[in-house]
Amino acid sequence: MRDSPSLTFSFSLLAFFLVIGCPLVASYDGPLYDYTAYTECKGQPERALYDGGILKDDEPVSVKGSFGGSASIVFWPAFILHNLTQGTYYCFSSWVKIQGAESALIKASLKSQDVSYDCIGTVIAKHGCWSFLKGGFVVTSPSSFSILTLQNSDDKQIDIEITSASLQPFTEQQWRINQQHIINTRRKRAVTIHVSDEHGDKLQGAAINIEQVSKDFPFGSAIAKTILGNLPYQNWFAKRFNAAVFENELKWYATEPDQGQVNYTIADNMLEFIRANQIIARGHNIFWEDPKYTPQWVRDLTGPELQLAVNSRIQSLMNNYKEEFIHWDVSNEMLHFDFYEQRLGPNATLHFYEIAHMSDPLATLFMNEFNVVETCSDVNSTVDTYISRMRELERGGVSMDGIGLEGHFTIPNPPLMRAILDKLATLGLPIWLTEVDISNTLGQEAQAIYLEEVLREGFSHPSVNGIMLWTALHPNGCYQMCLTDNNFQNLPAGDVVDKLLKEWQTGEVQGQTDEHGSYSFYGFLGEYKVSVKYSNRGVNSTFSLCGGDETKHYNIQL
Repeated sequence: MRDSPSLTFSFSLLAFFLVIGCPLVASYDGPLYDYTAYTECKGQPERALYDGGILKDDEPVSVKGSFGGSASIVFWPAFILHNLTQGTYYCFSSWVKIQGAESALIKASLKSQDVSYDCIGTVIAKHGCWSFLKGGFVVTSPSSFSILTLQNSDDKQIDIEITSASLQPFTEQQWRINQQHIINTRRKRAVTIHVSDEHGDKLQGAAINIEQVSKDFPFGSAIAKTILGNLPYQNWFAKRFNAAVFENELKWYATEPDQGQVNYTIADNMLEFIRANQIIARGHNIFWEDPKYTPQWVRDLTGPELQLAVNSRIQSLMNNYKEEFIHWDVSNEMLHFDFYEQRLGPNATLHFYEIAHMSDPLATLFMNEFNVVETCSDVNSTVDTYISRMRELERGGVSMDGIGLEGHFTIPNPPLMRAILDKLATLGLPIWLTEVDISNTLGQEAQAIYLEEVLREGFSHPSVNGIMLWTALHPNGCYQMCLTDNNFQNLPAGDVVDKLLKEWQTGEVQGQTDEHGSYSFYGFLGEYKVSVKYSNRGVNSTFSLCGGDETKHYNIQL
């Protein structure tokens, strides 16, 4: 029998806390987050997560509603909730089945006395089988009475059946402890260094100094051509980040504004900066489905001429930068726009991926999209819509694909964000947050608060492989959020980034070997240098710390 995820998590959490000997959390008896998610429609529903949580003994009621703006009355399943607590993180899940349509987008929403949450989770439910909805919310004010409703998001009059519903609360401290567990077990690893002499005799009391020199987890930002020739900007960037993406300089309108006049000079110069500082870079983007960002001369083409132009674009770009970029965003924002498929047919996107893969087979090809983790209110880019499109591409033969989530947030919803990441993780593909920022409709202090929430949620999710900020600096500011002013003095968001960079790096470690000639520590994944001194002898060495469940052992001989 397979262990339940939450039970396994409980044992590993306790074991970790015992190892590090932290009295505050060694006795932690709060809820353990369950990352379980399902994206296939099942003949029978699974058991409720958390044994139902605070809904354990509750049955849904029916609430009256209408659809299509008409007078037709429908009844939606709902739960009556009492005494929701301000600042508490609530994780909601349920299995859903419908009658009256082959499929429908079902949305969960929450209404209380003072505030309404339009969407706290969605699922594309189907007739004849059970689909899994997973989401959540954080209440901004206490509520003695709230209604959590599941309803159809369009004008179809259907019947909705739900079962195995769950609502699990977490205090903010409990949420942070669960985050920290993943950071400690997925982003860090135990290391034991053994020191001996040339005869293999263990050396007790050898002085050890360990320093992390690079990080394994890619954390970076967009850059623009404004970084060229700007030494203060270059130094500021290279000191902090190990990954970059060009904001606009690889886009078609930038490299070929007029037909046949291809110019990669600016991008080439930016790539020189990347190489010189040993930074990895994402390729963004080959095509953008939004016609507003497609060159005018391309919009004027049709049929075979357009097909020749897009083939030339892919081959030129990919041949010029083969093996330079770790990723390519192939067809940007295809869930919201479809310029090329309208002009070239429904297989146009599949064709793009095929040519891109042939041109640069080692690059991971991404589907990059907005409003997937930012919200569930956008019907064009719900998590199930994204998954359905990914599977469609896979069936068509697309390989080396990755999940790109832009992350242009206003006010983030961490339980919803985590639930969406859980469902996307079922695909088994690399997940990156590719363009993270917070809307400038909020003040700088609020931007910083919400940015920290998003970054902590991304870094602590076991399936997120990298995070990119969308904070390229221009003389007139940034797209939505800047980390510094034009003199590279931190703004509040920059303070958050610097704080987390320091928190997510192993500080300088010093110690002495024990009676076994060994010294152990926990370190963030990455590259390290170590120096060992014993009596009048010394040695310097390096080692790599990559992911793994077992302790990494490293031997040094004096």
